[in-house]
Amino acid sequence: MLVDDDPETANQHALSAARRAGRVGVVRETAAITAYRLGDFATALRELRTYRRISGRNDQLPMMVDCERGLGRPERALELGRSVDRAALDTPVQVELAIAMSGARLDLGNPTAALGELEIPQLDPSTAYTWSPALYSAYAATLEELGRQDEADEWWARVDRAAEALAEVADENAWETVDVVEETLEVEGDELAGAVDDEPDAELANEPVEPDEPLGDEPGDDEPAGDEPGELDDDNPTDVDGSAAD
Repeated sequence: MLVDDDPETANQHALSAARRAGRVGVVRETAAITAYRLGDFATALRELRTYRRISGRNDQLPMMVDCERGLGRPERALELGRSVDRAALDTPVQVELAIAMSGARLDLGNPTAALGELEIPQLDPSTAYTWSPALYSAYAATLEELGRQDEADEWWARVDRAAEALAEVADENAWETVDVVEETLEVEGDELAGAVDDEPDAELANEPVEPDEPLGDEPGDDEPAGDEPGELDDDNPTDVDGSAAD
């Protein structure tokens, strides 16, 4: 509730939680995020390493890369970003990582390589996702660094169109969003399609999410663990004209 308007107080709450439940992954993750918002990159990186070890997830790898950048270590940021198979990451995490890696390339004064980091399959101007405006913005800014202003202006315009399309979809009825998810799932296999046809609302809206079991590490442990990707749910596509994609 406080992290956007008062990150310092939010961080104090997170640290208080960490003193009481230091072996709970989401607690250490929250402590890391609030520290990051304060610009305390060393603390944020330490907490993210601990979160990664407890949970076995790599969903905060882009923030870890950005923390290395914040500490003035772009080479280590690139090394960290390359340490994980990107194909094993969820799509939104892949996009965030590409943006962070591009920033590290810019830190090293190599805008050409920075642009290459952003030229990923998700850089598709025809379809907007929740992460599309950030990706388009990074691409446009990098084009400007290369002096390619005309192309940059085209991508800045795409940022606006994507944001408008996403805003329109956000205002639609929630049940319509569920219908879109059902249609997407039906093409993934006969067995899954049958399950959706039986009870779509219960399957999609009421399925419980089981928390990860902690690995038994001490609260101060900060070594990274496995490469199991985190689970995010904000990669539902939207056409740039505002209609939901099938």
